[in-house]
Amino acid sequence: MLVGLLDESSGLYGNPDVAFPVFKQLRVQVLRIDLYWGGTSFAVAKRRPTDATDPADPAYDWSLYDRAAQFAARNDIQLLFSVWGTPRWANGGRAPRYAPKNFTDLQEFAYAAAQHFSGSSLDAGNNNVPAVHLWTAWNEPNQPFQLAPQYKRVRGKWVMQSAIDYAKICKAIYTGVHLTMLSGEKVGCGVTAPRGNDNPGGLRAVPTPLSFMAAVKKAGLKTFDAWAHNPYAGTPKETPTTKPHSKGSVTLGNLDVLIKQLTKLWGKKRVWLTEYGYQTNPPDRTFGVSWTTQAKWMKQAFAIGRKNPRVDMMIWFLLKDEPKLSGWQSGLMTASGKKKPAFTTFMHLPH
Repeated sequence: MLVGLLDESSGLYGNPDVAFPVFKQLRVQVLRIDLYWGGTSFAVAKRRPTDATDPADPAYDWSLYDRAAQFAARNDIQLLFSVWGTPRWANGGRAPRYAPKNFTDLQEFAYAAAQHFSGSSLDAGNNNVPAVHLWTAWNEPNQPFQLAPQYKRVRGKWVMQSAIDYAKICKAIYTGVHLTMLSGEKVGCGVTAPRGNDNPGGLRAVPTPLSFMAAVKKAGLKTFDAWAHNPYAGTPKETPTTKPHSKGSVTLGNLDVLIKQLTKLWGKKRVWLTEYGYQTNPPDRTFGVSWTTQAKWMKQAFAIGRKNPRVDMMIWFLLKDEPKLSGWQSGLMTASGKKKPAFTTFMHLPH
């Protein structure tokens, strides 16, 4: 099982001279970062390209991601790119969480991205761009802040629109990457959040991961290389082995439920655990566990993943606590850089 981190603030737009030596010290095998198609200042497609399949089209700016790939290669780390964010020109001027109007635009971008990171391209300084072989389609598409809308009212009935859109998103990215005919390319779909309420008429309507998975299958998704899931515990009192109390949730404690449904729907596909972690107290007195408990449960969680024959990778979020308490506090280090016990635990995880 590959052991990884999710931390784009350090690995993408942070100082790579500082971050990547720490990643290497931690023996990180996979670094997951978003590859923004559009919607942010880090977007690759600043405007509509003339030839969207050509990675050299002037509309594309790969420089930030080229830098990450260079530093990752120097430190023997694989990158996992999560393609996310629709440009305004592709979805009618809407926010990046809204799907494109024409999914061919996304497929062509995925093709261009895979070609650019095939290992045979040159960056702006005429340096070889290292290859990237691991990809996911979007992130937590069963969450309204990641993909919208989640539900639509059609002829008096609620329809899970996010699953319909996501089936097309996944197909577009999977097809685009594999059309390159490169060897070793793998695309993970799903990347599902662990909880939901299956209440389309509620104030915050969120499909549970199992309902979302079934709806994606019904919407026509036929294939992918792995199903990705983020199996976070629901409360600080839940250990990695605790079965969730909320109906429809899928954490490490009942991962077998997700794998059983995956097998029923698509056969024995591989499983990627693309995001996991426990926040700590200090600094978070509400949602945090003690530093010692974080380290203990990290070791236990990765052992669960490693023992499961279907799981190929597991990724911890994140390297350093976010500076604001309203952010995420599951880092191996504090925001000021002090190492928690989990830092040493991660470093010694079996790889």
